[in-house]
Amino acid sequence: MVKITFPDGSIREYEQGVTGLQIAESISPALARNVVSCGVNGVTTELNRPINEDATIALYKFEDEEGKHTFWHSSAHLLAEALKELYPGIQFGFGPAIENGFFYDVQTADGTPISENDFPKIEKKMLELARKDSPIVRRNVAKDDAVKEFKADGQTYKVEHIVEDLEDGTISTYSQGNFTDLCRGPHLVSTGAIKAVKLTSVAGAFWRGDSNSDQLTRIYGITFPKKKMLDEYLVMLEEAKKRDHRKIGKEMELFMFSDRVGKGLPIWLPKGTQMRLRLQEVLRKLQRPYGYQEVITPGIGGKNLYITSGHYAHYGKDSFQPIQTPEEDEEYMLKPMNCPHHCEIFASRPRSYKDLPLRIAEFGTVFRYEKSGELHGLTRVRTFTQDDAHLFVRPEQVKKEFEDVIDIIQKVFTTFGFENYEAQISLRDPADKEKYIGSDDVWEESENAIKEACKEKGLKARVEIGEAAFYGPKLDFMVKDAIGRRWQLGTIQVDYNLPNRFKLEYTAEDNTKQTPVMIHRAPFGSLERFTAVLIEHTAGHFPLWLTPDQVAILPISEKYNGYAEKVKSFLEDKGIRVLLDDRNEKIGRKIRDNELKRVPYMIIVGEQEEAKGLVSMRVQGGGEQATMPMADFAKRINDEVSGQLKNLD
Repeated sequence: MVKITFPDGSIREYEQGVTGLQIAESISPALARNVVSCGVNGVTTELNRPINEDATIALYKFEDEEGKHTFWHSSAHLLAEALKELYPGIQFGFGPAIENGFFYDVQTADGTPISENDFPKIEKKMLELARKDSPIVRRNVAKDDAVKEFKADGQTYKVEHIVEDLEDGTISTYSQGNFTDLCRGPHLVSTGAIKAVKLTSVAGAFWRGDSNSDQLTRIYGITFPKKKMLDEYLVMLEEAKKRDHRKIGKEMELFMFSDRVGKGLPIWLPKGTQMRLRLQEVLRKLQRPYGYQEVITPGIGGKNLYITSGHYAHYGKDSFQPIQTPEEDEEYMLKPMNCPHHCEIFASRPRSYKDLPLRIAEFGTVFRYEKSGELHGLTRVRTFTQDDAHLFVRPEQVKKEFEDVIDIIQKVFTTFGFENYEAQISLRDPADKEKYIGSDDVWEESENAIKEACKEKGLKARVEIGEAAFYGPKLDFMVKDAIGRRWQLGTIQVDYNLPNRFKLEYTAEDNTKQTPVMIHRAPFGSLERFTAVLIEHTAGHFPLWLTPDQVAILPISEKYNGYAEKVKSFLEDKGIRVLLDDRNEKIGRKIRDNELKRVPYMIIVGEQEEAKGLVSMRVQGGGEQATMPMADFAKRINDEVSGQLKNLD
């Protein structure tokens, strides 16, 4: 018998070899119909994998992130199976599940590109194959045998991947119908669970991400276990197009990009810059009571700095390459991270236990080389500014400081209306320890510190294996926006490794030298990504305190421009941001244009308003309208701003 422990702590006994599907059936036939994979001891696996020893288990439905990943991973194989039938001789690259669906990189035998015009026939074939309900069967083969099998099938890219990337020993493959793919899994039990298919786009992608290699066709798609889910998703996609931060950012004149400046290098326009500075000031106000000290560090650093920190070994290929100085034998790099610079600040003078915690904060701009095909507005750029801070603390201070950072992040989310969020504890993958630095003891200590802090704060957090930073575990905050999409924003990381690598130390109370613990923290994540998410969450209708222009003054005709100027001066004296639209246009046109700019309030002034010293207010979206004295209107605006920012006091 094996003892199976469930998430609620209950335990049941089953015969050895029981599967996740059988466990689900023993609980409820309805549950068994809806689960798509299971977690055994924290590792996601197939529902039909036998369990032969005591274990903890979680049963994942499609609605769970783990369930979606399994479902879409299997759907990538279904796409490949359909393509193999439709395009004999087609070559396959990689085909993973992604955050929303999946993709597969392929190359047709004759080089004919696959376009969106081909999607209907491919979708039809995928559904035809799914209805066969073919079992998806895992098989372990020796590396040499795998090479022979894929070579016999003419799969050049797969053979290259096996030979160059995979270690000697056993390799897993998955088969369904007449299709076999190289894969670690996990997968669905069979293809029949896939009921709705939509291919979404096509793009170019280099083999292995190398611009000197073959260019393949990347086909993106998404699938669901119910047709209704696909219909809802397509409605959400339409809404997402309306909320696209690139479109709204252009309409509101917040930021721009220029090919001459360079791809992935955002330029903040005046309105966007002022909004960005207000974001920074909010965080400054939030962290002020906690004793943060703000610093500014250079945008470049010596290559040896990042070799010492480990960033060069782990992120070197994702960074801009070293800059050789013309006269000196030195190499510099554009700064990919702020933390090594902050370590040097700590090391700049002797530190005592009385100096800790030392909280160093910086709105630090960093640079990462992202492939051009992966750039996307402000969410994926080559330079961004982190609302970064590094806390150097004594071991016994870790939990308290970690909890304080959780408080700051939660206040940020409340201030911006992100009420729907969840926490994710990102741990290292014990089966792939080579990706990480530091001893097992250090990792266990830091992982436990995060778990204890979450428990102390009553913060429910899901555990994600393999998502830790290379130097330590982290707590990530995943926000759901107004249309249900998940975004990773705030993050907190516990790091016992970087202080050791930089040989940081402080004098303890007993006069011994001790190594501090380092906490990395970024409530926004980055100003660019946070702004993009906020734009799409609000559709550009920002809180009044944040929006670039709070009020637009619209004179009915040029005769009333003088009175409009008087109103503008009065409101600006009250600290209100005002836009005067004195163009020689009809009032209807002015209203429409300022609606497009998402200005929350419009004031229309004409003969009656000037005669009585009043303003006629119109709320954005055609809502409330009223006429009132200027002073009453100014009070309304300032009271609304104060109410929105009361969380910061």
